[in-house]
Amino acid sequence: MHVTKEICRQLSDLELVRKSLEEVAYFSCLFERYEEQLLRYIKRMGLVSEEEAEDVLQEAFINIWKNLNAFDQSLKLSSWLYRVVHNQAISCMRKKKSFGKDQKTTLDEKHLSEIPDDPQLAAFEALEDQDRRTHWILEQLPLPYKEVMVLKFLEDMSYEEISDVLKIPEGTVATRINRAKKAFRAISEQYPLEKSPI
Repeated sequence: MHVTKEICRQLSDLELVRKSLEEVAYFSCLFERYEEQLLRYIKRMGLVSEEEAEDVLQEAFINIWKNLNAFDQSLKLSSWLYRVVHNQAISCMRKKKSFGKDQKTTLDEKHLSEIPDDPQLAAFEALEDQDRRTHWILEQLPLPYKEVMVLKFLEDMSYEEISDVLKIPEGTVATRINRAKKAFRAISEQYPLEKSPI
C-alpha cells in the first residue's frame, strides 16, 4: 500500500505505531511527523555539529524502529522519541570525547563561582542578537542543566514530559530547572550583552 501524507495526517501517534508494526511503510509517517522537531532538539542541545545532528537523528530512528514493538503505548510517544534521540546524542558526544575530538569545555558549578570579576574581554565581540547570546549561555551550562532548560523553555515540555525523556523524578526536574536558571542568570550577569564572548 502507498502511504500518502494525507493518510499520515489522519492517524494519531498510537495508530501510526500500531500500523508501522503491521506495515513498515507507515513508519515513514512517524519520521516525517517528528523529524524536524527532533533535529531541532539535537541542534539546540549543541552537543554535535550540523552534519552529526543528522547522523544522530538517523541512528536514533534506526533504534526507534528496532524497539518500536517495545514501546509502552500507555506513554506519550513524543516523550519516548525524545528519550531515544537524547540517548543517541549523548552517546555521540561521549564517543567524540573518548577519541579526543571534542574540544569544547563546559562550566560546572565550581567553575561558575571561579569566573573572575573582570575577565579579559578584548577578544570578545558584542552580540547583535539576544538569541545567539541565549544559546551561548546555554552552551556554558553543565549538561544536566542544559538538558532541562532546552526541554522546558525551547521545546516547551511539561515537568512530566521532561521526567519521561530524562528518566528522572519530576522533583529532580524542578530542582535542576531552578539551579539551571540560577546558573544561567549568573553567567548572564557575568557577561552582559555588551561583554558577551560571541
